[in-house]
Amino acid sequence: MMLLKNERHLYASAGQWLLNTALFPLKMIVPQPLVAHVPGLTTNEDIRVGLVSLAAKGRLLDVGCGTNRLAREYRAAGGDAVGVDVYSWPGVDILVEDAARLPFEDRSFDTVSFVACINHIPNRHEVLREALRVMRDDGRLLLTNLRPTVSRVWHAWAFWDKDQHERVMKEGETWGFEPDELDAILQRSGWQTCERLPFSFGFNELWLCTPKR
Repeated sequence: MMLLKNERHLYASAGQWLLNTALFPLKMIVPQPLVAHVPGLTTNEDIRVGLVSLAAKGRLLDVGCGTNRLAREYRAAGGDAVGVDVYSWPGVDILVEDAARLPFEDRSFDTVSFVACINHIPNRHEVLREALRVMRDDGRLLLTNLRPTVSRVWHAWAFWDKDQHERVMKEGETWGFEPDELDAILQRSGWQTCERLPFSFGFNELWLCTPKR
């Protein structure tokens, strides 16, 4: 299928891509807010959001949207997108009580995304089945996932981000998933994995899945 774009597509030039690749270890140590202020450098969020945006198609629903950056930038580029969350982050399009009960008609989206959040959704099976309900038959599910060990280290280090550093894990939340665990969750929820794109030197992954139906 080969639909996912690699990190090179995020940069305007090969030089900028090589610079960010060479400085990756340093970018992981320096606080991300400082990295964001250096011209030409990308943050972890820049890379995640950029890759998901490149892989998305048609009408996009971003579940667990946080500050809604993905939907906002997708719309700015001419696309149709809406972001939902169970928390009232600034910029959320639609606040929902439960992401397993979305206020949308059946088969109304071409892409549904979960960016760095599927592990923080306790009822993830129900939410993924709800994503299946609102997905068109030829649609795609996009999600990013950190493995548990990497996630633990990053949450402990990201002292500048209260949502990361001070997060109290609720019942049902987890630090992340090993690939076989996530694949099993997706299979049980009605999805089949088509592609996996490691990025950021393999510390993170972008998954593309399609409905089994």
